[in-house]
Amino acid sequence: MATYKPVVVQTFPKLGERITQDTVYWRGYKTPVQIKEFGAVTKIDFSPVSPYNYAVTASSRIHIYGRYSQEPIKTFSRFKDAAYCATYRDDGNLLVAGSEEGSIRLFDLSGRAPLRQFDGHTKAVHVVGFLSDKYRIFSGGDDYSSSLWDIPSATEIVSYSEHTDYVRCGCASKVNADVFITGSYDHTVKLFDARTKSSVMTIEHGQPVESVLLFPSGGLLVSAGGRYVKVWDVLKGGQLLVSLKNHHKTVTCLCLNSSGQRLLSGSLDRHVKIYSTTSYKVVHSFNYATSILSLALSPEDETIVVGMTNGVLNVKHRKPEERKEKSEKKRQPAYRTYVKGRTYMPKQEDFCVSKPVKRVLRKYDKLLKSFQSSKALDAVLEPPIRLYTPEVTVAVMQELHRRGTLRSALAGRDEKQINLLLTFVARRVIEPRFTAVLVTVADMITDIYQPVVGQSAIVDRQFLKLQEAIGKEIDYQEELLEVLGMMDTLFATFTKKGATYLEENKSNGLTETMETNMNN
Repeated sequence: MATYKPVVVQTFPKLGERITQDTVYWRGYKTPVQIKEFGAVTKIDFSPVSPYNYAVTASSRIHIYGRYSQEPIKTFSRFKDAAYCATYRDDGNLLVAGSEEGSIRLFDLSGRAPLRQFDGHTKAVHVVGFLSDKYRIFSGGDDYSSSLWDIPSATEIVSYSEHTDYVRCGCASKVNADVFITGSYDHTVKLFDARTKSSVMTIEHGQPVESVLLFPSGGLLVSAGGRYVKVWDVLKGGQLLVSLKNHHKTVTCLCLNSSGQRLLSGSLDRHVKIYSTTSYKVVHSFNYATSILSLALSPEDETIVVGMTNGVLNVKHRKPEERKEKSEKKRQPAYRTYVKGRTYMPKQEDFCVSKPVKRVLRKYDKLLKSFQSSKALDAVLEPPIRLYTPEVTVAVMQELHRRGTLRSALAGRDEKQINLLLTFVARRVIEPRFTAVLVTVADMITDIYQPVVGQSAIVDRQFLKLQEAIGKEIDYQEELLEVLGMMDTLFATFTKKGATYLEENKSNGLTETMETNMNN
């Protein structure tokens, strides 16, 4: 008696993701740690000095976290309303933050009460930061003004009122201690010099500016607003170098890695895109659960911290490099151990026993073996198989068609089962690897259940979806054929021109040779 042969599921090559050095590097971060804050995380800033703690601004509090701690090691909560933009000084000893009530507070990391309070803005202050000389602070607020403050005397040095909308982002130059930049919802980015009474450069971004970033060299400026990330050359008077549009929603934050070779951008579309600063192409991306408001990368690129609108802080650490210790080599068995008995030939009186190979059949194979066609089809229409391995479902349908029992397996089904079948066929019939089999299945379903059309709104809707899917695929194929015809015509024209050009060159060469011989 012949043994049952399991259904052969045809395998198709998968288009794998291109693995690059960036892919390997950015995948080298461990599973993230989730920390719940009291409100939306609007700012994350790493301390520039070891041990690289980071300040998280959320709601009316500023929490200081250690690199690996999941609980804050320090909290600043002396705010009546929301706090904004907590930023470290370059030496990591002081922290400055704006607030909803319009005041700016300066904190010492060793204490809790503010060292200084700067009052001058009439509305919320969303932007604060230190100039590179460490003794002055710049700020920007919802009163459309940008100000410069002196830390020792706690007084305002100069105020600029050039923006015509909220000032929501800014940064300071690390090269020049008098230069700082602000971005506003009036679509402009302005560069200020503390030695002048007005801005020295204005750049039109074209969208409300959410974030600005200055490269360490001070020559390139990055602005983010709307769906665009734009790179400007400051040394050429604010010339636009490149405009990137890789996000689907507003870009909210920007960040550079320690070497300045990778630019990171976070967006409300829940993605963090990583660009190469040489080609400005996306080399990798991260996907998060909700919209992203803030982003920071530690000075040694060991930690990525992302703040989201739902108040969750997502922390990823790099996996430590595994050091392969040289283990003592165990003594291997002698070669004769492996070849012992290999050359033994059985004698005539020996009885040879072969080890039986146990073959485990899948559920649908067992049903096919017992000729239960309808149940076998039901087995491969279950969600795990239908959704994740559709090639198995199609292979069983093909086997039933080969046996001549496909029509009987499709017949006699209720409304729910017909809906399931039509949904699968309408979704997969346009895939080239399944088209040949599923067109036959669709034809049989239409022929069997044509008398019941009009009796069920659900079934009618699925038939219309199937018709629409096949119609779109036919139109698509016709367009492809037209494009193919155009390409054939172009290639034929190029070939003809190339042949004519070669003949002309040959004839010209022959004429020139004859003229040269006659002159000689």
